[in-house]
Formats: sequence, C-alpha cells, structure tokens
Amino acid sequence: MSKFRTAMGKTIDMSTLASKNEKTRAVGNMKVNARGDTIDGMGKVIQPVTAKVNNSYAKTVGNRSSQQVRTPRPKEVAKPDIDLSQLTEAELELEASFEDDAEVEAIKAAELQSLKTKGKK
Repeated sequence: MSKFRTAMGKTIDMSTLASKNEKTRAVGNMKVNARGDTIDGMGKVIQPVTAKVNNSYAKTVGNRSSQQVRTPRPKEVAKPDIDLSQLTEAELELEASFEDDAEVEAIKAAELQSLKTKGKK
C-alpha cells in the first residue's frame, strides 16, 4: 500500500495503519479481524488467514484427479553380470529384493496399461 493525502492535506500511510489494527475486529457481518483471520465472539482467532488460503489452494490446484498425469514408460534395465559366489549373505538378499521390486513394477505397469485401454473404450 502507499501513502494517501486526505482532502484536508494530511498524509496517511495505509500500510502502517493496517499493521497497527490487524487484530481489531472488522466492521461487517463476516466475523473476521482486519487481517482476515476468522474470529469468534470474544475476538479469538479460530482459523488464520493462511490456513484459509492453503485450503482454497488445495481445493483448486491440489486436486490431482483433475490434472493430467503423464507416466513415463518403464525402460528395460540391462542386468549387470555379477558373480554371485563372491557376494555376502546381505548382498545376496539385497540382490533378490531388487528382482522382486522389478517384478512388482512390471505388474504395476501392466495394470496401468490395462486401465488406460479400458478408459479409452
């Protein structure tokens, strides 16, 4: 905000005036203070203005179902040739979990593809 000049010639700085009175109850029927926080009858803040803004933003932008999501196609990863006899037990277990993860990802990709083809029909 900026400084304004009244009809009588006085200068009023609106930003300092607003900051001094931001906790004062606003005139009207909205039950808010000058800052925009929702307040109760005693003047206590029920919901801050930042929470209101976050909620309204989440309702519009945060709705992922309305946004188009592009998923990259899974790429075939070449398996390196590993001599399994030289690995420890922990490394062997980790190696097995990688194979399981790859299988799960392949199943997920197939399910996603089938859902896409059903949606197009």
